[in-house]
Amino acid sequence: MSVEAVAIDLELEKKEILKRYRKLLASAKPYLRDNDAKLIKQAFLMSVEAHKHMRRKSGEPYIYHPIAVAQICVDEIGLGATSIICALLHDVVEDTEVTLDEISEQFGSKVAKIIDGLTKIAGVFEHGSSQQAENFRKMLLTLSDDIRVILIKLADRLHNMRTLTSMARDKQLKISSETFYLYAPLAHRLGLHAIKSELEDLCLKYTEPEAYKEIAKRLKETKASREKFIQNFIRPIDKGLQDMSFKHVIKGRPKSIYSIHNKLKKSNVPFDEIYDLFAVRVILDVPKEQEKAACWAVYSMVTDHYKPNPDRLKDWISNPKSNGYESLHTTVMSSGKKGRWVEVQIRTTRMDEIAEKGFAAHWKYKGNDTRTNKAFESWLSQIREALDSSDKAQQSAVELVDDIRSSLYNEEVFVYTPKGKLIVLKEGATALDFAFEIHTEVGARCIGAKVNNKLVPLSYKLKTGDIIECMTSAKQKPSEDWLGFVVTTKAKSRIKDYIKEANKQHVIVGRDMVEHRLKILGVNVLTLEVTNQLRAYFNAKDANDLFYRFGKGYIQLDELKRWKSDRESHERKQAAKSIQEPLTNTKNLVKELKKLHGDRKDADALLIGEDMDKIDYTLAKCCNPIAGDDVFGFVTINEGIKIHRTSCPNAPELLSRHGDRVLKAVWASKIEMSFVAHLIIKGTDRMGLMNDVTRVISQDLQVNIQNLSIGVKDGIFEGKIALMVNNTGHLEKLVSSLEQVSGVVEIERGE
Repeated sequence: MSVEAVAIDLELEKKEILKRYRKLLASAKPYLRDNDAKLIKQAFLMSVEAHKHMRRKSGEPYIYHPIAVAQICVDEIGLGATSIICALLHDVVEDTEVTLDEISEQFGSKVAKIIDGLTKIAGVFEHGSSQQAENFRKMLLTLSDDIRVILIKLADRLHNMRTLTSMARDKQLKISSETFYLYAPLAHRLGLHAIKSELEDLCLKYTEPEAYKEIAKRLKETKASREKFIQNFIRPIDKGLQDMSFKHVIKGRPKSIYSIHNKLKKSNVPFDEIYDLFAVRVILDVPKEQEKAACWAVYSMVTDHYKPNPDRLKDWISNPKSNGYESLHTTVMSSGKKGRWVEVQIRTTRMDEIAEKGFAAHWKYKGNDTRTNKAFESWLSQIREALDSSDKAQQSAVELVDDIRSSLYNEEVFVYTPKGKLIVLKEGATALDFAFEIHTEVGARCIGAKVNNKLVPLSYKLKTGDIIECMTSAKQKPSEDWLGFVVTTKAKSRIKDYIKEANKQHVIVGRDMVEHRLKILGVNVLTLEVTNQLRAYFNAKDANDLFYRFGKGYIQLDELKRWKSDRESHERKQAAKSIQEPLTNTKNLVKELKKLHGDRKDADALLIGEDMDKIDYTLAKCCNPIAGDDVFGFVTINEGIKIHRTSCPNAPELLSRHGDRVLKAVWASKIEMSFVAHLIIKGTDRMGLMNDVTRVISQDLQVNIQNLSIGVKDGIFEGKIALMVNNTGHLEKLVSSLEQVSGVVEIERGE
C-alpha cells in the first residue's frame, strides 16, 4: 500500500471520528448545562490523543469504542455529562500513560473516582474463579459509591458484545459466558430491560449460533402473519382507548430470541406452539396522580374484549420491583377460530421510560415518588452488609458472588414490621430471613414468628403484605439446619459465622483427643505427614475438618487403632513388593507414563490449545461431544483435559468462572473416530417400525447400536438409541435416512 493511500485512509478516519463525536454531542444536548460541552470536548481530545496509536481487533481506530460507549450511555441509558466524560476516558488509565491524577486535575475528583472504579473492573476475567469473583465483588462495592460505574461498565460490555465478531472463537465464548453470568443479571437488577435482553440474545448468538440463527429465521418468516395478527388484536383495544379519551401508543413486539430459546428448552414444544411468542404494550400519557386508576381502567376495558388468565395477572404498579419497574401485566385469549394467549402490558410513559432505562430514568422522576428508591436501597443495604460480613468472616469471594448473583434475578416480597416499616426481601424468603434482616442478634435468637398475628415456624415462606413479629429466646443458637431454608445472603453469612465460631472449639477438643490416643498407640508426635495420612484415610476436606469430626464424635477414637493397623499392613506389602518385583515395577511405571502422556490411537483426533497440540483428553459425559461438534477443552483438577460442546448446559459456568482453564479445541477432520451419540425418535406406532429403524441403522448405514430402549403409550412410539458415529456429518446422514422411515415423526439429539 502506498504512503498516499495510507494518508487518504487516515484522513477518512479523522472525518469519521469527528462525525461520530458530533452525533454524540447532538444526542447529549438535552442533558448539558453550563460548562458541560467544553469538558466533554476536553475528554474527547484527551481520549483521541491517548488512543491515537491503538486499533481494535477489527482494524478500526480504538477511539471508535469509547465514543460508542458514551453514545450508549446517552441514548440507551439516559446518563448525563459526567457519565459521557467518564465513558470517553474509561480505558485511558488501564491502557495508556494517562494517570488518575491528571484526570482529577482536569475533570475533578468525581470523574477520577468513577474512572478508578471502571479501571478496577476492566477487562475479561481470565485469572481463575477466585480472581474473577474478587473483581465482581469490587464491582458490587462500587454500587455503594456511585451506581454510574456499573451503568458505564454495562454500556462498555454491550458495545464489546455488539462488536464481538472480530474476536477469536475462544475469546467469544469467554466474553459471552461472562456476560451471561454477570452482566445480564446486573442489567436486570438495575432495570435496564432492553440492554439485558440484547446482552442475552448476543450471548446466545455466540454460544449457540445454530439455535440463534434458527429462531431468528423463524421470526423473520413469521413476521408478516404476526404483524397481521397484532393489528387485528389491537384494533378493539385502540378503539376502546379512543372512546376513553386516553392519549396513548400501542406496540406489538416479539419476545427476545433468548427468551424464546429458553421457553423452547423448558416447555419442549415446537416454535409454532409457544403461546406467548409476542407481547402487546399499551402506553398511556397521563398525569402522575392519575396513573394507577388509568392503568386499571384500561385493564378492565381489555378484559371486556378478551378473556384473561387469572393466574397470569401481575401488578407491579401497587408494588414496584426493587429495580424501579412498574407495569400491569395480564395474559388474555384472542378471539377467532384459533385463539392464542397474548400478554398485554399496561403502563404509562413514565413507567415505560423507567422500564427501558432503569435507574437513570428513575432519577429523572425521583422527586415525585420514592417507593422504588426505598426498595432498591433495601436491596443495596443487604449487599453492603453481605460484603462487609464476608470481610470479617473471610468468606470466599466465589461463595459470596454465587450468593449475590442468585439474588440479581429474584423477584421480591414486600413485608412489614408491626410498626409498619417496609422490608424488601427476595422471593422465597422465610420468617428467619426476616429476623436476620431486622438484626443479627434477633435472627440468632429467633425461635418462631407471628405472621398476621398467627404463629408460624422459622421456615415459613413470606408473602407480600405480611406483617411479621419475631419471637426470641436467650437459649436459642443457630444450627446448620437453618442453612437449608434461609435464602438471603445476609442470613446465610451470619449463620455460617455463628457455626464457624462454635466449630472452633470442637476442632481444638478433637485435636487434643487424637494426640492423646495416638500416644497410647505409640505414635508420639502428630506430624504434618501423620495428619495428612489421617485426613486421606477418613476422607476429610482438611485438618480442621478431621479434628472437628473427632471432636463432635462423628468419628470414634477406636477408629485410630484400625488406621494404624491398616497403615502398617500397607507398609509391609510395599516393602515386600519393592524387593521381589523391581523389574515388574519398572514396566508398570512405563505403562502408567504412557497412559499419562496419551499413548492412545485416537489422541490426534483433536487439536488442543493455542499451539494446536495433540494432547490426551476425555469426552465430557454431560454433553457427549462427537467429531464435528463445536467444542472447547477444560482443564479439570483431577481428571486432566475434558472436552465439552459449546452448547453444553455447564458451558456458561465453566467459561465465565474458570476462564484461565479453558483451552481452544478443534477437530482434525482427516481423523475418523467413533463417538457415542444419543437420538430420541418419536412417531406413530405400527407393526415392524422398530425393525425398519434398526435395519436402517445397522444394515444400510453400518452403524453400531450401543444401547436401545423403546416405549409405546396410546399409539405413540418413543425410542432412545445410543449409537457409535464418526462425526456430525455421519450423524446428519443417519438422521436424514431415519426421517424417511414410515411412522417416524420427530428425531432429536439427546444429551
